[in-house]
Amino acid sequence: MERRIGIRKETKSARECRAPITPYFAEKWMRENDLYFVAQRSAQRVFKDVEYEHCGVELSDHLHHCDVIFGIKEIPLPEIESGKTYVIFSHTHKEQPYNMPLLRTMLERGCTLIDYECIRDERGHRLVAFGYYAGLAGMINTLWALGERYKRQGIATPFTQLQQAFRYKSLIAARRELRAIGEAIATRGVPEDIAPLTVGIVGRGRVAKGAQEIMNMFPIQDITPAELLKLEKGGNFSNKIIYRVLFSEIDIAAPVAPGRPFVLKEYYKSGERYRNVFEKYVDYLSVVVNGIFWHEKMPRLLTSDYLERLFRTTRHPKLTVVGDITCDPCGSVEFTHQATDVEHPIFIYNPLTRRPVRGFDGEGIAVMAVDILPSELPRDASNSFSELLDEFVAPIARADYTRPYEELALPYPVKKAVIVLAGKLTPKYAYLQSSCTP
Repeated sequence: MERRIGIRKETKSARECRAPITPYFAEKWMRENDLYFVAQRSAQRVFKDVEYEHCGVELSDHLHHCDVIFGIKEIPLPEIESGKTYVIFSHTHKEQPYNMPLLRTMLERGCTLIDYECIRDERGHRLVAFGYYAGLAGMINTLWALGERYKRQGIATPFTQLQQAFRYKSLIAARRELRAIGEAIATRGVPEDIAPLTVGIVGRGRVAKGAQEIMNMFPIQDITPAELLKLEKGGNFSNKIIYRVLFSEIDIAAPVAPGRPFVLKEYYKSGERYRNVFEKYVDYLSVVVNGIFWHEKMPRLLTSDYLERLFRTTRHPKLTVVGDITCDPCGSVEFTHQATDVEHPIFIYNPLTRRPVRGFDGEGIAVMAVDILPSELPRDASNSFSELLDEFVAPIARADYTRPYEELALPYPVKKAVIVLAGKLTPKYAYLQSSCTP
């Protein structure tokens, strides 16, 4: 019997309009690999139902007759069907407490769970991700927030003509606007009282690369973290340039033990042995963009205690906006208490009261913390994601998930991403058992 592959409609957010498999790639894989796709009807998906239909994809109100189901975000518990194979971002492998019910339900209903986030090569690099587009949309939104925040303070900048990322029809349209803003800065500059305008991008992965690409639309001068500390004191800066500072791991953390060298593998594996050294740069930055990987043993990038000290000792702190693209609630940016949504993407965090207020008004720092940023550039992001899936979809669709894990015929990166197999945790993820047990 022919195996049917489902393309799930997204229901977690009304603004989530991405698709894991686009009409073009569904048609390509049906032609090249003799696969059969079924798309669940959706009014909010960026690719209209008729686009799938024209590519030969079956349309259905449900996916009951599909064996393998590709989605993006977590699935509501009542919609998880027994015995199905789900390929999604489950947000469970770090023992995230808010998704342990999902994992428990997958186990109870005999499902198989493959998590995109865990599809990695032998060096641990992610192979299927939306991070680049999160960086693109996140940087656009961060600069939009900067313009809006300055406007509330009575400061006119070229950024006030920028819009939130989802309001552009395409990335091409957004780039057109960004270039115009860049030309305005190069010609007229930004007001002297906010110069030098400095943007710190923290991270080296896809998120940071996307953020950097947006910044390349402007007149940029790259400086090192050490040069940042001397920039204003030297007075040799221009208001017609944005100063970009790229921070890697060694710039934001140092070993707790004096005299010990920074070792990257140790930092990621044993983060408790490291302390924050990023704070010394914060008051020299207009904008901080957070694009790092973080887990709870690692030192935080920005803490509530530090910001309170900064605001108590500095009359007018330079830091205006934090673009928290990483968006781990109470994580690397401690005061990102929870993610924001596309309709209300910004809150003002007051370090003295430690309270957030939705919108652009109030005392403190503007924080952009949307957790579905790629959905603001849905067509571009979905096409890129499907392209990354190209080599994996056929093996995932054809695998026999009734076989023991050792006999599972999947490419190495995908096999390592199987968290649950036929209702049981696979050996690599056995540590999750205690977390998902009621």
